[in-house]
Amino acid sequence: MSNLSAIEREQLAKAFKALSAPNRLAMYLDLLAQEETSVAHCRLGDLIDRLEIGAPTVSHHLKELVNAGLIEVQRDGKFIRCRLNVAMRSRLAAFFSTPE
Repeated sequence: MSNLSAIEREQLAKAFKALSAPNRLAMYLDLLAQEETSVAHCRLGDLIDRLEIGAPTVSHHLKELVNAGLIEVQRDGKFIRCRLNVAMRSRLAAFFSTPE
């Protein structure tokens, strides 16, 4: 992993820190599962229902995931849609698939 630049190490560290919270990890995995079933995004209300946590808590965790570059959000009228950041997902996959 020494071939990572300082910026790449910083980005990965932010992502790992964000994913260290159980609710954020659950949200990220939920979005990952949605993507694998060909759903391009999900609504904030859907996350609240599936994870059974309050809107303010979900909103806080979404903000942390966005700040870590793991997801992207888009306003759609009164709804907020979120989706995985494809570039960061690729970085994570590459990190975990790199041989020692």
